[in-house]
Order: sequence, then structure tokens, then C-alpha cells
Amino acid sequence: MANILIVDDAKFMRMTLSNILANGGHEVVGEAENGEQAVDMYNDLLPDLVTMDITMPEMNGLEALKAILEKNPTATIIMCSAMGQQKMVVEAIEMGAKDFIVKPFDESRVLEAIDRVLR
Repeated sequence: MANILIVDDAKFMRMTLSNILANGGHEVVGEAENGEQAVDMYNDLLPDLVTMDITMPEMNGLEALKAILEKNPTATIIMCSAMGQQKMVVEAIEMGAKDFIVKPFDESRVLEAIDRVLR
């Protein structure tokens, strides 16, 4: 079981992911709507894993990824992307993201990715 911080500007996406994670036996310790909130919450909660949306207002997922990794180089972050964001996903992986999951979320793929990066 992992403590997970969900970061997505869409409440529906956070809810969907939260349900998938709960079904997989994980605990959602926080939800952030943008990158700025994500960075603050990460530092407060120190979760085992973060699911990070790429496209968000105020501070996008790539900027938040960079900010979190600067303070916590061992942070485990999985990017969430819509189809057609391959370039940004590659950039995120190069910056230190551990994996990515594609929207719309497929429960088994999400849980597989999480198990893989936490091993």
C-alpha cells in the first residue's frame, strides 16, 4: 500500500483516479488542483508517490515535477497525459518522472504502473 498525492485540475479525473487507487489498496493522502498546490502539498505530506497531470493552470505538471525533484530528488512521480502529449511525456521522463499513464484511465494499467515504480 502506498500513500499517494493526486494532482489534476479536473475534479472528475481526481475522483476517477482516487477510486482506482482505493480499489488497488492504496491511500490517497491529498489532492491538488494545480502545480503550485502540488509542490506545497508534497512538502507537507511527503507521499510515496504522486500522479501528476501535465496540463494545469498556474503551474503545469512539468514545472511542478521540476520543483518537487529539486527539493526531493528521490520523489516518485507518474505523469498523467492525454493522447497527443507524447513530447511532454518524453520531456517529463527525461526530467525524472518514473512513468506515465494515459487518460482516459484504465484501472489495470494505472495499478500496474504504480506497482512497477514502487518496486
